[in-house]
Amino acid sequence: MTTSLVAGSTVPWAPTTRAAPAGYGAPAPSGRAPRDRAGSLRAAVGGKNGTKLKVVEPPETRGTVYDLTDELTMGRATGCHITLDDTYVSQLHARVFKRDGQIFIEDLGSTNGTYVNRTKVTAPLVVRRGDRLQVGKTVMEVT
Repeated sequence: MTTSLVAGSTVPWAPTTRAAPAGYGAPAPSGRAPRDRAGSLRAAVGGKNGTKLKVVEPPETRGTVYDLTDELTMGRATGCHITLDDTYVSQLHARVFKRDGQIFIEDLGSTNGTYVNRTKVTAPLVVRRGDRLQVGKTVMEVT
């Protein structure tokens, strides 16, 4: 069974839905992640031993690593922390944020959805090391 993402495009699996645990709803995005005095992103859980997102697909960006901060936004818009040049990605597609010592991902009403381990994200969802996040054609692993 395949699921149509955009006219003429399919993925080889049928998405299922997985909601966040009760009580973990998240407020609307508050903007950009905090920055230090030099203007660089301040890592909340990033750094040498912190949690990161590593691109595993597509091949042309494989190996790119992003330190997770208090909040990261992903999308095609230039104001996103992670800008993805992909027509399957919405302007402001998804966000990854930290709450209560855990990392969450939230779809921001994108057209084609956000997936964790091939499961469609329908509410803020806890992610752990080894999970694979998919936004458009880009797949990132939590490391």
